[in-house]
Amino acid sequence: MELKKITDGLSVSGQIQIDDLAKLAKRGFRSVICNRPDGEAADQPTHDEIEAAATKAGLQFVYLPVTPGIVTEETAALFREALTELPGPVFGYCRTGTRTTTLWALAMAKEKSVVDILAATKAAGYDMTGVARRIANGGVTPTDSVEDASYDVVIVGAGAAGVAVASSLKSRKSDLDIAIIDPADIHYYQPGWTMVGAGVFDAQTTAKTMGSLIPRGVHWVKSAVAAFEPANNAVILDGCRVVKYKRLIVCPGLKLDWAAVDGLEETLGKNGVTSNYRYDLAPYTWKLVQEQKGGRAIFTQPPMPIKCAGAPQKAMYLSASEWEKQGKLGNMDIQFMNAGGVLFGVKDYVPALEEYVKRYDAKLNFFHNLIAVDGPNKTATFKVAKPDAEPETVTVEFDMLHVCPPQCAPDFIKVSPLVDAAGWVDVDQVTLRHKTFENIWSLGDVMNAPNAKTAAAARMQAPVVAANIAADIDGKGPQAGYNGYGSCPLTVEKGKIVLAEFGYGGVLLPSFPKWALDGTKATRRAWILKEQILPPVYWKAMLRGKEWMIKPEKIIAK
Repeated sequence: MELKKITDGLSVSGQIQIDDLAKLAKRGFRSVICNRPDGEAADQPTHDEIEAAATKAGLQFVYLPVTPGIVTEETAALFREALTELPGPVFGYCRTGTRTTTLWALAMAKEKSVVDILAATKAAGYDMTGVARRIANGGVTPTDSVEDASYDVVIVGAGAAGVAVASSLKSRKSDLDIAIIDPADIHYYQPGWTMVGAGVFDAQTTAKTMGSLIPRGVHWVKSAVAAFEPANNAVILDGCRVVKYKRLIVCPGLKLDWAAVDGLEETLGKNGVTSNYRYDLAPYTWKLVQEQKGGRAIFTQPPMPIKCAGAPQKAMYLSASEWEKQGKLGNMDIQFMNAGGVLFGVKDYVPALEEYVKRYDAKLNFFHNLIAVDGPNKTATFKVAKPDAEPETVTVEFDMLHVCPPQCAPDFIKVSPLVDAAGWVDVDQVTLRHKTFENIWSLGDVMNAPNAKTAAAARMQAPVVAANIAADIDGKGPQAGYNGYGSCPLTVEKGKIVLAEFGYGGVLLPSFPKWALDGTKATRRAWILKEQILPPVYWKAMLRGKEWMIKPEKIIAK
């Protein structure tokens, strides 16, 4: 904890730990403001944990989370209100202290001069030049007034899609000046979290430092994106810095909208409420599965689109498999609450899945969308909207609740000029090139092609985008086409998987001949693939630009 004094009434720092609260109290602080959303890093205490420690130390606490890159005037006003009402001096923190300092600068815009704001923040070690420019221009930062960084290719997002496409592009054009923009310190192998929730993988094996994965020769701009200016070939970063590009790739992944379910955020990780969609919660899933002796276990699936459409039921099957192994299955009431109307979107795989639904005596409840959770009272409320029936609301008690959160594009994507009417980056579904801006491409979960949002899909998309950008640089038309390939290894029991592989329109696209691995049936071979082969393929092949078993469709340029 490195305290940086902004004023006599406010000091800031980066992320703090539980034992820092008592130290803050001893230093004379009387209040704490947290500006960092939960779940940004593996080693980050939740705001509930910080608040409990603050209360114990006699400090008042306010939680005012700020998404990286989205420091709004409204949030700044709330920050000023907190500074006014809380007993001082006040301590504020986020990941590095930048968001808290930015909030203060914006909050003081009406009563302090820009010169005073810059002097105070500079003395604390924070450069608020961009924020000062934003204040001076009524909240708008002119692109041409900022000293630009510029690259041949800029990639927004360093998840599976971003790192893979950077490596694939470098392998084709080694002299390209490429930058990846991402504020995260840790890169996660998210497909592994299902296995963490089943006690098969340790959570730590699904995480590596971001710096260790950025391809050699690629710049890492460790910042969040605030906005896009495609007319100026510019990306605006948190703090109003500008990065310019000749070509842009957009792949920041999805936003998990936990707040869309009333009461969910407050009870995650306790009261029997868990989710394999978060690194810190997947181990809690396994803990709950082991502890259950009987009762009702509910597994939810929100409306599409979501990351890996099979993941919600994977958690159900693996939990039931463990209860079966322990001899507890007969004591369990397993309920699958699906906002959609089918078990799985590709009918060829449904018969095998239905066999396991019957084996585990799981109840399928379609058109049930989770809208509220009361953790302390262990109840979940669903909106039921069946075809040709009036919508109704039902509340169900639970002993264990596994939630798949609603998902959408990140806020800075949804408000950008890059999206379609539904809020997704608008691309040609074959070439993955933007329909309006010819020097922009997108891949991964955030673009609007009608494919499954999986890591396997990104693995196929990366060489398509890389090949087409390389061709564009050479003055040629698109050379590679994406066929919608996605894969969902449906873990129906410990030791067996239904390996769903399909493309646009639900067309089956198996990677292996049927005699070697029949994906429509539960097989041990598919489990070995998921458990032992796919993780090293992800870390050592996909993220390094080694395009094994990937054959994008060829396009004959006109």
